[in-house]
Amino acid sequence: MIDLEVPKKFRPLVAQARGMAEEVFWPISRKYDRAEHEYPAELDLVSAVIDGMADGGAGQGAGASSSTRAEDGGAQEGDVAAVGSGRRAGTREDSANRNGSNISSVLSILETCRGDVGLTLSIPRQGLGNAAIAAVANDEQKARYAGKWAAMAITEPDVGSDSGAIRTTAVKDGDGYVLNGEKIFVTSGERAELVVVWATLDRSLGKTAIKSFVVSRENPGLQLVRLEHKLGIRASDTAAFVLDDCRVPAEDLLGDPEIRIEGGFGGAMQTFDNTRPLVAAMALGLTRASLDRTTELLREAGVAVDWDRPGNVQSAAAAKLIEMEADYQSAYLLTLRAAWMADNGKPNSMEASMAKAKAGRTCVDVALACVELAGATGYAETELLEKWARDCKILDIFEGTQQIQLLVVARRILGYSSKELK
Repeated sequence: MIDLEVPKKFRPLVAQARGMAEEVFWPISRKYDRAEHEYPAELDLVSAVIDGMADGGAGQGAGASSSTRAEDGGAQEGDVAAVGSGRRAGTREDSANRNGSNISSVLSILETCRGDVGLTLSIPRQGLGNAAIAAVANDEQKARYAGKWAAMAITEPDVGSDSGAIRTTAVKDGDGYVLNGEKIFVTSGERAELVVVWATLDRSLGKTAIKSFVVSRENPGLQLVRLEHKLGIRASDTAAFVLDDCRVPAEDLLGDPEIRIEGGFGGAMQTFDNTRPLVAAMALGLTRASLDRTTELLREAGVAVDWDRPGNVQSAAAAKLIEMEADYQSAYLLTLRAAWMADNGKPNSMEASMAKAKAGRTCVDVALACVELAGATGYAETELLEKWARDCKILDIFEGTQQIQLLVVARRILGYSSKELK
């Protein structure tokens, strides 16, 4: 059974991540919010520390790159057809409770995003593409891509939230594939060394023909066309690409190269089962930062919360803090459950969407409410509350919008397929 306490073996990691947030990220957060597209050179040292922790065995789950389905090397595409519809092959029915890389990643990312979400996304070799590789790649691919920074390219113009409607094509040609299409909103697209590109082998077959390919940023067929100017997480670069006759070796296709009518899309979608709890953790970190700073500011103004008394007998500001803390705790527990299920080999598609939906919405609501509670102080650039209010919105959008998460949950609860409930 899940244990709601932070596992003892992860407490040093959580403490180090918290120190990184407070001592490294907070002092430079405003600097790189203003200097959009400038690489935060301070992160090279952070990356070296994470690498050192991993080499010493102390940094398991220091970031997205180490998040995977199970401790035995992760699942392959053929293993994930049962996600959301039953227990997958190889699941340990009677195994002991495991707190592995998914839980540790969630806990550490929560702390670093308490410092800055954009800077967390900019840490080298900790990208969401790395989580995609961890979720689907075979052992040979994991070894070959080890130590590389990978971005993830899914979203396309006019496709919106329907990943199954991807138009980028991958045509088999000799010993490789030729990719053509356009990708937008690629986090860390300029800085990463690899880009995990989602493409279809046959558009007439819909989502069952979609596969993911690892493309080197040095590939001449992968052309960077622009960097986006954004509302928030401005320390993180967001790129748009055109794939123009981009040739990729066959061994860089992740998972099963065959088109399988039943469950073929599951391998690609397992990426989301891994990354949605991580995005939920990012939202939790920003929520925690907003609550903590607002509580301090209100205390300085003479408003203190008495946690032993009901909100209706305290000030409106104190009652609001109690309400927001309750929302945070519920989102936190949902996120821990989704990560714990992944560590223990349990299908977690619905739980991952629940966590992401709740944490993303809570983050937006809390960040905006904290600006309001802090008054003019919250609106000014003298405090990070103003920045956090801008950063929060993306956490309710990327890796699947709020509406998509609720749709996934409804399908799982009601037992409908994506064709039956759209």
